[in-house]
Amino acid sequence: MSSLLTSLHSASVFLADGAVPQPQSDAPDQLTGKVNTVLGIAAWAGTAAGVAGVLITGAMMAISVKRGESSEHMSRLGMVLGGCVLVATAGPLIQFVFA
Repeated sequence: MSSLLTSLHSASVFLADGAVPQPQSDAPDQLTGKVNTVLGIAAWAGTAAGVAGVLITGAMMAISVKRGESSEHMSRLGMVLGGCVLVATAGPLIQFVFA
């Protein structure tokens, strides 16, 4: 157990010193431009899918209330909103980790 604590302590000291190497990007500009375009389109599509999912879930909730049915719409809405959070935080999270 003490060897694990020693390893964790040495790792935390290494990370706290700021000695983590930061590699430089050497990808061609043409490639990075195309990759950024594809990622931008994917982010837009993810946002549009999230908005459509919220609208569709809301419409299904309204229809089922009018019919007098009770269903699991709140769990669907939770899944859609969870997906929206993942789409919204993907870019900043990756930028934080790799920048």
